Amino acid sequence: MSRPKNQNYKGHGLSKGKEREQRASIRFKTTLINTLMDVLRHRPGWVEVKDEGEWDFYWCDVSWLRENFDHTYMDEHVRISHFRNHYELTRKNYMVKNLKRFRKQLEREAGKLEAAKCDFFPKTFEMPCEYHLFVEEFRKNPGITWIMKPVARSQGKGIFLFRRLKDIMDWRKGTAGKKLTSLEAPPARSTVNPSGSHDARSSDDQKDEIPVENYVAQRYIENPYLIGGRKFDLRVYVLVMSYLPLRAWLYRDGFARFSNTRFTLSSIDDHSVHITNLSLSLGHSWLSNLLSIAGTKTVPGHERDAGLQGCRWLLLPDPGQLSPFIFPSQLL
Repeated sequence: MSRPKNQNYKGHGLSKGKEREQRASIRFKTTLINTLMDVLRHRPGWVEVKDEGEWDFYWCDVSWLRENFDHTYMDEHVRISHFRNHYELTRKNYMVKNLKRFRKQLEREAGKLEAAKCDFFPKTFEMPCEYHLFVEEFRKNPGITWIMKPVARSQGKGIFLFRRLKDIMDWRKGTAGKKLTSLEAPPARSTVNPSGSHDARSSDDQKDEIPVENYVAQRYIENPYLIGGRKFDLRVYVLVMSYLPLRAWLYRDGFARFSNTRFTLSSIDDHSVHITNLSLSLGHSWLSNLLSIAGTKTVPGHERDAGLQGCRWLLLPDPGQLSPFIFPSQLL
């Protein structure tokens, strides 16, 4: 590994373990200006480092990490907020790829019976590269519902449900007879022929390539667990310290997210029925009524934060305390 690319990196500046032991505070830096910064600034024993000061903890985004820390030695005590390749789990297509790989590994090492227990995710295909495999599976089970999700978007954007192949023709429209290139693919390179000149066909081919956003097509769960007739998901946080060996801490607080409308398969085009993202729920009348009944107050200008806090408060402390608020149909 080469010397640090970022000459201003000072996370490894302490050479004496004693000096670290005597220091009572944790020195942090962050590239983000949001709620995270406020939390760190108000945390007892944490001190923000300005400019070129030495630090123990750095909260940065992935692009900053790659630009500054990819080829950097760091002291044992230094921590950064991301693993460089975390997208292997956070991008939908990579997560599916790794789950399938894990299932195959189980089959090799423990047998088919053990691998069969790894059935907690539905049939999933990456589009467009697995389109033909998807069509083959689709035709085996006509009439069932499928869901399409962009691999790298959030807040429910770009998601849609379908039951017929022609329902996804809009997604493929304009691609017939032309090369498709994934938005995740590396830039195409021009080729050089033996005479040393660039092959003109390369640039012509690139002009015909149409960038297509990667999606996953997944068999939709048609009989989901419901609370008060609504779909929900649980957002729970885990701090992963190491992958090899795996060391993780589970934070026993979190929140649930609900769909705006009671579940039904009669309307697959209605996002309020099938999607649980808070960006769709906040401001909706049912959630406002629920928070009002639960006694959650809002501060002008902070309604969004209050909505989030209300969900956390309602769903997590103790199952015995939740039942009066969650299950009665008049609240949901």
